[in-house]
Amino acid sequence: MKRVRFAARAIGLAVVVLVGVGACAHDPQGDGSGAAAPQPVGVTEEASGASAPPTPEQPAVSPTAQPSRTATPKPSRTTPKPAPSRSTGCPQGEQQRAVETYLSRLGGFGTLTVDGKQSAADCTAIKKFQLRYGISPASGRAGPTTYDVAKRLASTDTARCRAGSGTTFCVDLTRQTVWAMRGGKVVMGPTVTRTGMSGYATPSGTYSVGGKNMREWSNPYEVWLPYWQRFNGGIGFHETTTYLHNSSIGSHGCVNLLHRDAVRLWELGSVGTRVVVFGRRPGT
Repeated sequence: MKRVRFAARAIGLAVVVLVGVGACAHDPQGDGSGAAAPQPVGVTEEASGASAPPTPEQPAVSPTAQPSRTATPKPSRTTPKPAPSRSTGCPQGEQQRAVETYLSRLGGFGTLTVDGKQSAADCTAIKKFQLRYGISPASGRAGPTTYDVAKRLASTDTARCRAGSGTTFCVDLTRQTVWAMRGGKVVMGPTVTRTGMSGYATPSGTYSVGGKNMREWSNPYEVWLPYWQRFNGGIGFHETTTYLHNSSIGSHGCVNLLHRDAVRLWELGSVGTRVVVFGRRPGT
């Protein structure tokens, strides 16, 4: 009798264990129906790409989904698009008309309309001028530095230089410009320079190049002077070592030039080349 009761209990326990395994094995987090437990929305979208639009082969329609009530769209009132801006992308400076006038007189920088209004063509021409003469920033804006440089160049009278029959370097201290002549003709047009500041004024007079050095060392100021051409003691032509258009400073008597102008003058000059310096730098 005890054996029968023990066997019955053993059979009952086995049934309970088997039923428990069957209910939870495939759905440890489900409701007991055997359906898969719902996944977090973010995980489902990331793993399955559910956020992507359905393809024709796989329409995203759930059999149990309820039809949505879509409101009838109302006609939208389309706002007219504004006309394309005519902005040149180039700011207008306070010296617009004057710069247009001077650049038109100089020529070589493009077609400008002298009307005091910035245009795409004006912007291009002014930028080209600024890049040529080392004006920073070269933004196309007709500001005071651009105005000053353009005025000096446009008002330079090359005939004032008492050039000889050979090559002559001409320095206008008043306008702070330099050019070169050969046989009475201009072979290097006027360009910008910076001469001696107050207390170190570059002296006017007629000289000649006494020595040349591609890279001269300045003992008193401990700096290299590229494309050096000496014409008066320790005074000579050389490439500038600082921003040329900083009007608050000047040289210690030398004639400072932009790189391309220093190179060109170096190519034109030789020992004995005539140098004519005239006028006077304002403030010296």
